This record gives sequence, structure tokens and C-alpha cells, in this order.
Amino acid sequence: MYLLDPMKQQPHNAVMSRNSRDEPAIHIIGAGLAGSEAAWQAAETGAHVFLHEMRPGRMTEAHQTGNLAELVCSNSFRSDDSDNNAVGLIHHEMRSMASLIMRCADENKVPAGSALAVDRDGFSLAVTRAIEAHPGITKIDEEISSIAVESWNNVIISTGPLTSSSLAEAIGALTGEEQLAFFDAIAPIIHRDSIDFSKAWYQSRYDKVGPGGGAADYINCPLDREQYSAFVEAVNQAEKVEFKEWEGTPYFSGCQPIEIMAASGPDTLRHGPMKPFGLTNPNANGEPGAPAAKAHAVVQLRQDNVLGTLYNMVGFQTKLKHAEQVRLFRTIPGLENAEFARLGGLHRNTFINSPALLDPRLRLKTEPRVRFAGQITGCEGYVESAATGLIAGRMAAADLAGRTLEPPPPTTALGALLNHITGGHIETIDAGPPSFQPMNVNFGLFPPIEFQKTSPQGKRLRGSEKSAARKRALTARAKMDLGAWLASSRREETGRNPRAAE
Repeated sequence: MYLLDPMKQQPHNAVMSRNSRDEPAIHIIGAGLAGSEAAWQAAETGAHVFLHEMRPGRMTEAHQTGNLAELVCSNSFRSDDSDNNAVGLIHHEMRSMASLIMRCADENKVPAGSALAVDRDGFSLAVTRAIEAHPGITKIDEEISSIAVESWNNVIISTGPLTSSSLAEAIGALTGEEQLAFFDAIAPIIHRDSIDFSKAWYQSRYDKVGPGGGAADYINCPLDREQYSAFVEAVNQAEKVEFKEWEGTPYFSGCQPIEIMAASGPDTLRHGPMKPFGLTNPNANGEPGAPAAKAHAVVQLRQDNVLGTLYNMVGFQTKLKHAEQVRLFRTIPGLENAEFARLGGLHRNTFINSPALLDPRLRLKTEPRVRFAGQITGCEGYVESAATGLIAGRMAAADLAGRTLEPPPPTTALGALLNHITGGHIETIDAGPPSFQPMNVNFGLFPPIEFQKTSPQGKRLRGSEKSAARKRALTARAKMDLGAWLASSRREETGRNPRAAE
């Protein structure tokens, strides 16, 4: 009995000569960021991997191609600052572990200030080519529609937020848990040459310069108080996509649609994706009717491809109807004649109650031959998804070799994220549904640390200075602890597997 229902589909491009499906191997279901990274990491150890992906035979509501690791919500991997930001720290940790996802992101990055953003098509194509060229990976185009693990002894499920309904039902039957779901929303993309630069301007917030970028990587569109109030009111009155069968599904706070934020209060948007802080309008000249140097609110657009022809509206995930999006977004100064390469939309996100179901090595407690990785575990974000795939692939390969790979220390970004997923979350006492919700990596997941709370001159640190010192202490500890863990893991692998020393 196979995880694949053999009566439904047969592989289109599998090369089966090296290893039949019944021989020792790792089977990975889903070739998004987590699945692709897991396959790469496992294959790099010498393990053979079967990577099963239903696209392009069966597409999802959000994907547009059959390429692996396709980015559907944004093209940003967020901050690349490993000294002051938890996301930048996990970038550093993944690079330290030869991450395929980070390698392809670095090769396809586009200017985005201190953030790491990529050309989404180039990135996905690079991942696809690397996976298909690896001699240890057999990619199979097929939909996995049922779960029965008797004949596959090492399985990683990384089907992500767009898990097919049939497989989601099978996962529910296997785990005995009611599946939780919420909406992720897709931001619109605009053609750069349709933006009016007599009103918009280039500037990164606080002129911050980042790797591969400059101090002017974002396009900014300013709104005064009246324009902002009118925009918020229009968003509140606009027609939205009906929930239908998804009615009542909660939103993840880190990726809320603009209409949900607008409905929560008149100033929510200007303290969220439309915050004006750190930006100065160069078109201001002090004359009557001219824009103010400091806008009341600002819409930012970030480069979406290498050519610089497409820009996405930062933080403007939405479930507004398409016609309403065009009408409303063209009321934003600078976007009156905007041409949209893609309008916003919605896609479902499904995840398991990982703290109750998974052990510290991402295995099902009731069926340890099955691991989960990626967003289906309840991590949120491209980087976090790929990071869990990275460690799941390494752990699966260790199991195949008869070794045990312990999780990274919880003082590291990856270890802190795993700890949250597999046990760091505190359930509510009431008898309602599980309270576990998706989480981005952040310093709040790290164990506390003692750090120097005074300046070199002996002055007590307060506010932002104190916060910055704490972050630097956390990242320094994480880098040291990750290095020690990697060294220990390599010694263990070398002792068990002479090939690892070659």
C-alpha cells in the first residue's frame, strides 16, 4: 500500500533505474520551498530521494507555473540583517548549512534596501534546475491523495498551505486532529512605467542601505490626511470576495488583508503597511497646494523582478474584488494610471496542531516514519518554511543512515522556531479549538539572555538602545551555539559515515 494511490496517476518523468520506490529512500510529498530544501539536504548526504509534486498536473488556487518553490504571496525573504533581526539570523543559519533556497535567493536577488527580495521567476527556475539535475533526487509529477506508510519507511509531508483536499482529509484521518485553516492574501503587482513619478519617489525607509540594495529601493506614494481618510472609508465600503465554505476562518496577524486592518480602526493602516515614518517627499516645495514633506500615510512598492519593470504593493494583501482593487488603488497619488500585472487574491492555508502531534524531530508521535515540514507545521513565511524543510531533510537522512540528529539548540533561530512548533506553544485551558497559530521566527521565541545594559561610558541603556543591545546579544549567542552544534553533528556523521569526511 502506497502513499500514492496507483490507480489515479503514474509518474511522468521519474527515472526509476537507480532505486525502486520500495527500496530504502526518503519520500517527500510537496516540492515547495520546504520540500525542495528537504530533498536537497537529504540528497547531499548521499540518501536517495523521491520528490512528489502534483503540479503542473493539478494546480492550486494561487500557483501559476509548474516550477518548484514558486513564490505566490510576495517576493521578499524579509530582513537580511543577521545581527539585529531574527529573520536575518535564520538566513545566516541556513547559509551556514548550505541551503539551496538561500543560494538560489542570493543568486536572484533584486534591490530591496536591507531586505532580501528576489526575482520570483528566476528564483523558482534556479531551484527547479538544481533539483532536477541532482543525481540523488527522482522528481515525480503526481498527486498523492492518500496516506498509508507501511511500504514507505521515511516520509516528509511538506505540502504547505495549499494541501489538496483529498490529502488534507487523509492527514486529518492519520492525525485524528481537526485541521485548522486561515487565509493568506496575495498583494497586487504594478507595471513600473505606469507610475506617476511627479507624485511618487524612490526612497528606503530612513534611507537604510542593505545587502545588494541602496537607500532608494522602494517607490513611495504619499497621501495627505483627507486622501487617507477617503481611502480607508472606500476600502471599508468596497465589495469583498465572499467566504463561502471558508466562512469564519481566522486570519494570520502577520499577513492580514488591508480591508481587515481598515475595519479594525481608522489609523491601523497608517501604523501598518501605510506608515509614513522615515520618509521625506522630495516633491514638497512649500508652495500652496504642494505636497507636504511628511505625508500622513504612504503606500510603498517593492521591486518584484530583476528587470525592475514590476513592483508589488508592500503589505497590500487583499480579498477585494478585482474591479474594486483597480478602482481604489488608482485613487492613490502616483497610481492614477496604474497598470496591474496581477491583482490581489486569496489562498487557503492549512496546518496541523503541531505541538500536540509532532516530536522535537518533526515526526508524528503516533507514526514516527512520517515527518512534517514547512507551513503545514504552523510556521509562517518563506524562510521559516524552507528552514524547517532543511532540518527535516537532514533528520530524515540521519534516520536512513541509522543515526539520530538532535534539533539545533533553542538559542538558535532554527532551534527556537522548531521549539515553538513542537512544544514551545502554550495551549489555552478552555475546551475550544486548539489555540496554536502560525508564527514567524522572532526574538520572542528565544530563551532569555543576560546582556550588558550600560554603554561603554557607563550610562544605563534605555528604550531602543537597550532593545538593540539585547538583539545583538541574542544573535551573537545564536551564531556561537549554531557553530558548536554543526561541529558536533559533523563529528557524529563522520564517525558513522566515512564518506562524510571526504
